[in-house]
Amino acid sequence: MSILSPYGALSLFAVYLVVGFGIRTWLQVRRTGDSGFRGLSGRTGSAEWWAGILFGAALLLGALGPVAGILGLADLAALDHDFLAAGGMALALLAIGGTLLTQMAMGDSWRVGVDEGERTELVMSGPFRVVRNPIFTAMVATGAGLVLVVPNIVAVVGWLLLVFAIELQVRVVEEPYLRRQHDENYPAYCARVGRFVPGLGLVER
Repeated sequence: MSILSPYGALSLFAVYLVVGFGIRTWLQVRRTGDSGFRGLSGRTGSAEWWAGILFGAALLLGALGPVAGILGLADLAALDHDFLAAGGMALALLAIGGTLLTQMAMGDSWRVGVDEGERTELVMSGPFRVVRNPIFTAMVATGAGLVLVVPNIVAVVGWLLLVFAIELQVRVVEEPYLRRQHDENYPAYCARVGRFVPGLGLVER
């Protein structure tokens, strides 16, 4: 492992937080006066609640992976290759940019979490014509890139937890909410556009 890898991964993670959350939130407040944050959904202990908690835990482990590398935690041998680290760096940078671009494509409908009493426009244009959850796709790709840069067990577990939390959030929280809010359009949208990858995760009407 190059000594630069964990520092590089930590720097990328910081950039990701600033771009994906800080800048986007600032732009949302400037445009609408509302941060877009809606917090945890569901009662304590529910699947909805766990989706939010696990997502937060995944972000924490995403930061702790590089920190553990800096402190000397060894990389997993199967992933400890310079060409994988270089590819991971490039993937993370592209995916961070993709995260912001897909967030911007949501316009004023961008939210973190859901509010049952709120109805926003169903965005089906731009990257949302290709997959239903391009922001989450970009986030998973960012995490995968960071794992390749500093492939220790903490980073890997954090990425797996991120994937699980996103699946839970989308399937248990967001899709049912959008069906309730957009019952005239959302089922048809799910039937023709993949969940995270084009053509995969289609849902019959």
